[in-house]
Amino acid sequence: MYLSVDAGSATPLFEQLVAGIRAQVIDGSLSQGERLPAARELAESLDVNVHTVLRSYQVLRDEGFLDLRRGRGAVVASRVRDYAQLERDIDRVVAEARKLDLTANALTALIRKAYE
Repeated sequence: MYLSVDAGSATPLFEQLVAGIRAQVIDGSLSQGERLPAARELAESLDVNVHTVLRSYQVLRDEGFLDLRRGRGAVVASRVRDYAQLERDIDRVVAEARKLDLTANALTALIRKAYE
């Protein structure tokens, strides 16, 4: 697993970690059942606070990407599916939205409406 964070970015560190791990699960770099580094270990390797990593892991747990178990650590959830087809569908939707000069915010609003 390769992750990096940019301390100078306006995006909070925990959000950068969430995005990095989420992307690796979606693209298959991290697979179901794979164990992530212990929070303390990852924090040391990235030179961030351990609570930053723990918060990231909790967000990913809440999103269904990770299972957190005492003594076992963070593991890619078994309910994570192959997102490849969904990613291709999203790419097509975004391409169509761009053809229509639809902003990202407007597209997001349409997706939220459909999701409800």
